[in-house]
Amino acid sequence: MKAMILAAGLGTRLRPLTDDRPKALVEVGGKTLLEITLRRLASFGIRDVIVNVHHFADLVIEFLKEKDNFGMRVEISREELLLDTGGGLKKAAWFFLDAPGSDGPFILHNVDVISTIDLTQMVRFHQEHGSLSTLAVRERKTSRYLLFDDTDQLCGRTDAAGTIEMVRQSRPAQPYAFCGIHVISPRMLTMISEENAFSIIATYLRLAREGEKVMAFHADGPYWLDLGKPENVAQATRDAALQVVPI
Repeated sequence: MKAMILAAGLGTRLRPLTDDRPKALVEVGGKTLLEITLRRLASFGIRDVIVNVHHFADLVIEFLKEKDNFGMRVEISREELLLDTGGGLKKAAWFFLDAPGSDGPFILHNVDVISTIDLTQMVRFHQEHGSLSTLAVRERKTSRYLLFDDTDQLCGRTDAAGTIEMVRQSRPAQPYAFCGIHVISPRMLTMISEENAFSIIATYLRLAREGEKVMAFHADGPYWLDLGKPENVAQATRDAALQVVPI
């Protein structure tokens, strides 16, 4: 099984921690976010990973070289222009399509989230439901929600202003917060028609409108924290010291 780590962002919400380094190299409990994510993926048997880089890209490359890629096969997808989540995945699509018969799902994981979500269970859910993509979601307060119908299929979203965009009619539509962890079937990569820089959520919404199955995987029980802000990094460090979350 393969995975991609999204690590190319500017990390503006993490300043001043990202004034001299990319967010992937911000530390929690003495370990970088990139190391934590790689080791977590490895704990589920994943050995082949591609990481997209942009902001302080050379520092990420040097770090991985010094650590001998943590014993994994790690490829780099360098973005001269920031491509956002969808554009970044599209640029790296070759990594998941280069081997004949590579039809098993892969993980797409933000570098700035930490969790104990069971990825094996999530992959099993994805396969059992025949999903094109499966998104880990939680019931939590956020500025933007994804909307799902009563079968947990994506049907819309709300933006920061509360504007509702429906791509399929559903009554009621349940709002959930996305966790930044996806399981994706490789066939979706050939269905991405968006160009340049774009959010993968825009692709999901278009595909859902076209009748494809994009599912919610409920992950309210496990530990999860968005590390996009300095105070959240401090919280994760405290949690790690208390062994609330392994790093």
